[in-house]
Amino acid sequence: MTLSYESCIHIIEVSKEREKEMQKSNQVDFVSAHNGGIQMFSDQGLVGYAKTAETIAYVLNTKGIASEIFQSSSMDFASEYGFENDQDASLLMKKAFELV
Repeated sequence: MTLSYESCIHIIEVSKEREKEMQKSNQVDFVSAHNGGIQMFSDQGLVGYAKTAETIAYVLNTKGIASEIFQSSSMDFASEYGFENDQDASLLMKKAFELV
């Protein structure tokens, strides 16, 4: 299978964009449920807080996403942190990742 010139150019452009993303500082590497929203942390500390999938996606796009993201146990017990149900924080993050 051979790739067209246009396909190769697209792959190179996507690779360059991904490289820029990887170079961002303060990449989100940890999330926790808090007061009905999501706190996002990097190795430098808190970098964002949001209650909507759109705003979470904005922070993730702006700060970048680490190769691994860990979560606090508060994500599993979200009803104790301002969410209606325990799974709501995880569902909110899932919606945000779909927008990234």
